[in-house]
Amino acid sequence: METKELTKESSWSSIVLKNGKNKVKDHLVEEKDKRRKPKWLKVKLPTGEAYKKVREITKSRNLHTICESGNCPNMGECWGAGTATFMILGNICTRSCGFCNVKTGRPLPVDTLEPLKVARSIKLMNVKHAVITSVDRDDLRDGGASIWVETINMIRKVNPTTTMETLIPDFKGKLKDIQPIIDVKPEVVSHNLETVKSLTRKVRIQARYERSLDTLRHLYEGGIRTKSGMMLGLGEKEDEVIESMKDLRNVGVKILTLGQYLQPSKKHLPVVEFITPEKFAYFKEVGLSLGFEHVESSPLVRSSYHAEKHI
Repeated sequence: METKELTKESSWSSIVLKNGKNKVKDHLVEEKDKRRKPKWLKVKLPTGEAYKKVREITKSRNLHTICESGNCPNMGECWGAGTATFMILGNICTRSCGFCNVKTGRPLPVDTLEPLKVARSIKLMNVKHAVITSVDRDDLRDGGASIWVETINMIRKVNPTTTMETLIPDFKGKLKDIQPIIDVKPEVVSHNLETVKSLTRKVRIQARYERSLDTLRHLYEGGIRTKSGMMLGLGEKEDEVIESMKDLRNVGVKILTLGQYLQPSKKHLPVVEFITPEKFAYFKEVGLSLGFEHVESSPLVRSSYHAEKHI
């Protein structure tokens, strides 16, 4: 059989076929295998009474969680343990990052009762360490900082023994809007770098790599214990990951999370590579050698995973 070379119009244009259709079939199987989730990314469906209780509390109070909006793979484990990461300022984001499953559009007006609803829900769930995050609200004059402060204060009022981690946006780099959060001093303040410098414009369209570092530096200089996280598998190189880790240490970050990026839908950025558990373990060792106090690094890690360990 004569050798065939596929044209540029073909979806396999770079392949020279020597054995006809069988080679095409073999290649399709190989490409499908590359996209298939490896076994280490399989998780159990959420079940149990504790999971049902958390679901009922959040639903009955019209609260939002990043667990649901972000399609987190650990939702079953965390909700089953009676914990959840609350998302304030609604569930519609003003930004449209290529990796994020949270809705994008024009947000609804701020719910002024939301701080009290969150605080009471934390009490009902008997949460010892609460994690709070938010959508980006670039439509608000202060980016939502005032609601952040009110929520933190209300949680402390209703739950005086509960510690807190706040996962905040960059507030467009406006340090005057970050300062009120520093002033109320949550135990941990997190802001995610998300990806390496070379991919930031593609992955975080309306964010900037240096602006995120400046946000974390300002928090650290304000006496805050800081944390950041990154997703892997978007096409970054190993040396870029390590360089970003160094950048985070240089601005005082003490806690780092590394996890596998998973494509929420076909309209989001595709997974370029599934990083092995062994590679994640390697990055953890590198992180600890650079001086991070805590490094959570494995395929299913998300920014709030095991957050109670970080205080």
